[in-house]
Amino acid sequence: MYRMVTLNDRVRVPPKFLGDEETSKSVQKALQEEMEGRLDKDLGIVLCVTDIKDIKEGRIIPGDGAVYFETTFDALVFKPELHEVVEGEVTEIVEFGAFVRLGPLDGLVHVSQLADDFLGISKTGTLSTKSSSKSIKVKDDVIAKIVAVSLKQNLPSKIGLTMRQPGLGKPEWYEGEEGAATSKKK
Repeated sequence: MYRMVTLNDRVRVPPKFLGDEETSKSVQKALQEEMEGRLDKDLGIVLCVTDIKDIKEGRIIPGDGAVYFETTFDALVFKPELHEVVEGEVTEIVEFGAFVRLGPLDGLVHVSQLADDFLGISKTGTLSTKSSSKSIKVKDDVIAKIVAVSLKQNLPSKIGLTMRQPGLGKPEWYEGEEGAATSKKK
């Protein structure tokens, strides 16, 4: 999910970043502005540029006041992986399921993937099963498994989650059961 990667890219350093500062600081500012928050379907979301490894000699293109530098740098990225078991917090309950915050993205647990029982939504915004005591509401910490990932640059990303397998869902659903998953408190 989270990992450090080393990337090579040509970065455009605009005139506003050029001046009295060292080149490495100007390049880092330009990289942060250009790369942080960028979504790439293969790489994931670039969360932050952490370290500049190498900067080649800059190039100026006629008619452009910027300087272009070939740069090697480290970045922290977030990419949800299929079949990964993740922890998250419920951010919204809707008729068709629950949205769960997974770092910088939200995933959806459809009602059919919440529990084996039929679920209904109450007026207080809680999803509850009819025959067991399982319920889920906003701010609940949950454990889920990623069953679908669709990261797209210009469209909303979609992450499908399930909590139907043993050990998934709210940790209190399985307290006392052998082999139950345990949740770390945030």
